[in-house]
Amino acid sequence: MVYTGRGDRGRTDLSSGERVSKSSERIEAYGTVDELNSLTGLCRSYTEEKEDELEEIQNELHILQAELANRDPDVKVSQENIDRLEDLCDRYQDKCPPLRKFILAGGCKSASHLHQARSVARRAERKIVRLDEREELREEVLAYINRLSDLFFLMARHENFLNDVDEKNPKY
Repeated sequence: MVYTGRGDRGRTDLSSGERVSKSSERIEAYGTVDELNSLTGLCRSYTEEKEDELEEIQNELHILQAELANRDPDVKVSQENIDRLEDLCDRYQDKCPPLRKFILAGGCKSASHLHQARSVARRAERKIVRLDEREELREEVLAYINRLSDLFFLMARHENFLNDVDEKNPKY
């Protein structure tokens, strides 16, 4: 059964059974990661070439969510997860023209969605940092979400490059 009624008063359970407010920093952090995971699924539907990589990211986001949802998690984001993101960043950066100026988010549909994922990843990072200020998290958690937003940015640039869409620069 999907509904239990236990959350009707604005509280929810952590995996440990501890009851917390749905507005707690921990719930905000892993809830934003859940939103990012959904958006990553949307990105998958627009990017055939990157579908497998984005599916792997979705699996890693579930690990990140599980880690954030528990004070003593069974599963954790690993240095290998971070290394993989860095390898992907390097690969996509090598495939794109050099970045000389700020660019506006947008372009083709796949790039636009990846830019949106980048901005949601940055929001998730801010929420995770806020949680880390109250309850120290492992360094890998912060590093992973930081690298992920970089990767989404590079994937977006690559999608525009593949689709021959010129990047636009802000006019100051």
